[in-house]
Amino acid sequence: MRRYHTLLVRLATATVLASSLAACTMGEEFQRGYVVDERALAQVKKGMSADQVLQTLGTPSTVSTVGNRNWYYISQKSRRTLQFMGEQVVDQQVTAVYFDKGLRVERVALYGLQDGKVFDFISRTTPAGGEEASFLGQIFKGMTTFNPFS
Repeated sequence: MRRYHTLLVRLATATVLASSLAACTMGEEFQRGYVVDERALAQVKKGMSADQVLQTLGTPSTVSTVGNRNWYYISQKSRRTLQFMGEQVVDQQVTAVYFDKGLRVERVALYGLQDGKVFDFISRTTPAGGEEASFLGQIFKGMTTFNPFS
């Protein structure tokens, strides 16, 4: 009987460990941003006013900084294969609506992940080349270039 009880405890422990491991390895997928409705996008035609685009597509994710003449609807899909691991962007779609000076649609363009850099929705930054200088690195750089006699 004792042998049966020990076997049962081991089996229960193995089941709990296996299910915990399975929960950790299940991948998760995250969708962020504007999900393009193909039917709504097909309604956007050259010459439409900005108000009509706003009614058709809704509020853009972001607009150009100069003159608000370009609207961008951004969608991003990322995946995490293991719990507690970082996410990896697997797809990104940008729908760009370009307006002329009279705020009429000039053209609509679709861009994918292969067309540009990944945009980080959390910090609202794009990865840049080079390395960031640390606070101490900047101090030491300043000390080597400082000349009180010049």
